[in-house]
Amino acid sequence: MLAERPWEALPPEIAPALRPGVGELAEEMIEAIRAAVPAYARPLEGAVAEGVRAGVEGALSQFLDVVEDGHAGPLPGRVLYADLGRGEARAGRSLEALLAAYRIGARVAWRRAADRARELEMDDEVLALLAESIFAYIDELSAASAEGFAREQSAAAGEADRRRAALARLLIQRPPADPAAVELAARDAGMELPARLVAVVWAPREGDRTASRLPIGSLAFADGELACALVPDPDAPGRRAEIARAFGRRTAALGPFVPWQEAGRSARRATEVHRLIVAGAIEADGLVWAQEHLTTLLIERDPSLLAELADRRLAPLARAGPAARARLLETLGAWLEHHGSVPDVARAIHVHPQTVRYRLNQLRELFGEDLDDPEARFELLVVTRARGLRGRSWPE
Repeated sequence: MLAERPWEALPPEIAPALRPGVGELAEEMIEAIRAAVPAYARPLEGAVAEGVRAGVEGALSQFLDVVEDGHAGPLPGRVLYADLGRGEARAGRSLEALLAAYRIGARVAWRRAADRARELEMDDEVLALLAESIFAYIDELSAASAEGFAREQSAAAGEADRRRAALARLLIQRPPADPAAVELAARDAGMELPARLVAVVWAPREGDRTASRLPIGSLAFADGELACALVPDPDAPGRRAEIARAFGRRTAALGPFVPWQEAGRSARRATEVHRLIVAGAIEADGLVWAQEHLTTLLIERDPSLLAELADRRLAPLARAGPAARARLLETLGAWLEHHGSVPDVARAIHVHPQTVRYRLNQLRELFGEDLDDPEARFELLVVTRARGLRGRSWPE
């Protein structure tokens, strides 16, 4: 079984024997890395050269220190190697170049250390342990750099997400933001504003990854109990289906397709549709498009006004008993929806046509001329439809 820190088993006296050649070994390692790793092939001059040389010598000296001191804990100076990983991420390079440099350095170090160990006539067991220690040490440095690289990438991604979310909020704020401020925020987020977009609103769950499944270029954020995303190019072929797939059977509301300057209108419309879905006024199974529910949005815009209209127009039903009132209200709504066609009303409410005629006679007695007045009929249609949408039981 391989030891986690094999250098702990090396004889401490090996460190002083290897230390005199550290400076020369560092130069050899730097040249080998420059020759083998294209990312580091540029000439090293001035302060940069001194920094690289000091870093390589420091790594070699630290290795000899932990051998000599019998260091058993985490490597000292681990932050330095994590910072090297961060630097690679900031420079836009992959981590592979740095890890390749570590591997090349380890090979050079082992070759020189092995030559020196043979000069000192160390036995094969010590040589094998020395080799294992050098490569295990490099693995530790590589792990520290990989951690720093990952942290920097995560921080950069988090900052990018923050800027994109800020842009989305700016696009939908009310009153609308200055277009110049929006364009500046888009540049800051590294994005090009789409000609048209659409807002989609949903209730996020813990650890929700829905936004990552939306089309490329979407801007998403969460505020309170709702999340909102602005999806570019909503008119593109298959785009609406693509959005729907991101949610599956989960409930979400899609606003109208608008220019980016009107993103706030799309977001508000989607939010209102989502509210009506939660209230039970709109049935939902997956993605719901606001443009398919404009009548409901109009009817439900002011619930208090709607209730007042219902109280006034449905007041005649108060003269009927509770059971009869429900039957008559259902019949009235179907009669208005089907333009007075008795057969269609009968099919809609699953009763015999004769029953419909009987109930219509009762409604005539209760509502009188209102059933023939266009304005009254329109208002009755509005309140009976709204009652069906919201489950109200007017009048009491």
